[in-house]
Amino acid sequence: MSEILYPEDEAALAAALREARGPLQIMGGGTRQIGRIAPAQALSTRRVQGITLYEPGAMTLVAKTGTAIEDIEAVLAAEKQRLAFEPMDHRAILGTSGQPTLGGVIAANVSGPRRIQVGAARDFALGVTFVDGTGQVLSNGGRVMKNVTGYDLVKLMSGSWGTLGVLTEVALKVLPVSETQATLKIHVTTWADAVGCMSAALGTPFDVSGAATVQAEDGGFDCLIRVEGFETSVQYRASELTQRLAKFGAVDVVDDPWAEVKDLRSWAALDTVWRISVRPTDSLRVIDLMQDLQKEPGFHCQLDWGGGLIWLGLEAAQIANAQAGLALHQALQTHVAQLSGHATLVKSGLLRDQELCHFQPLGRAIEHVSQTLREKFDPRGILNPGRMS
Repeated sequence: MSEILYPEDEAALAAALREARGPLQIMGGGTRQIGRIAPAQALSTRRVQGITLYEPGAMTLVAKTGTAIEDIEAVLAAEKQRLAFEPMDHRAILGTSGQPTLGGVIAANVSGPRRIQVGAARDFALGVTFVDGTGQVLSNGGRVMKNVTGYDLVKLMSGSWGTLGVLTEVALKVLPVSETQATLKIHVTTWADAVGCMSAALGTPFDVSGAATVQAEDGGFDCLIRVEGFETSVQYRASELTQRLAKFGAVDVVDDPWAEVKDLRSWAALDTVWRISVRPTDSLRVIDLMQDLQKEPGFHCQLDWGGGLIWLGLEAAQIANAQAGLALHQALQTHVAQLSGHATLVKSGLLRDQELCHFQPLGRAIEHVSQTLREKFDPRGILNPGRMS
């Protein structure tokens, strides 16, 4: 790869796009390079950084997209506020270095366990400024929740992975930090019981902010249910949930496990990892398929969002060869498509050099819309070509 381009500001970035004579690999901190693109000149937004506005009273923050997430979180913490969508840090699972940036989080729509309560990253983006594939600077949205300025390009850019434009500034809604939290652990023996337990918790009026299941060392599964808020409210809701969920298994109160759940830190050594999004009621069908296809025992699995987010992982020894891995990947994507879901190969391991679609292939109608948008925003096709294929 040739030397990375580091534009110093938005004007320099726009000039770099106008003057580009070939494809560009758009990156922020370089911590979540998922998928593959054609050979390209790397361009990073890392130096387009800085918080340009922060109004704690209005719970609004505006920052350049090269700003490190940890810097933003430090400023918010000083005012007892936070990024409520709890963005995942991919460094552990992908083995990358550097610092996650605001632009990378919004471009990939990275959302953590609290999504089931507050929404995704895109729901907190009030406005964006970005440079399209022709080098034109565009802005959409604003700095208040009720701002209406035509087409919602904020949502369009969130999750576009740098294929429609290069984000340079984002306005965010932030929320106060909760006074306290409590996490209940319910030990169950089957995936069906785990999904049933999470569904039961989310079906209560107790405002659950986290519902995940991790594999336990004894071969069973630990459901993790979180409630947050004022101390007296948390105590009451945790007590009520303990009574209602006791039918699924023993209930304990545990220390905060959500950084591990969010970042999959214990999965760092795994060779291949998929991120699958389906309806929570369909999560068991995906797990059943994996059990049927993967003859080697012991695949890794974690559920989040009440079962709506499935993480599947394999060790290198569990994949016989690249062809077997490719067949497994294609079978997962086909099955998930039938469930109207999405399967993304986050960590490719043995499949790194295979010709495959890391992201879920789109249906014909959606692919037509997607291609039309790319032609409008990037007529030369220079922004992360092939990234979402």
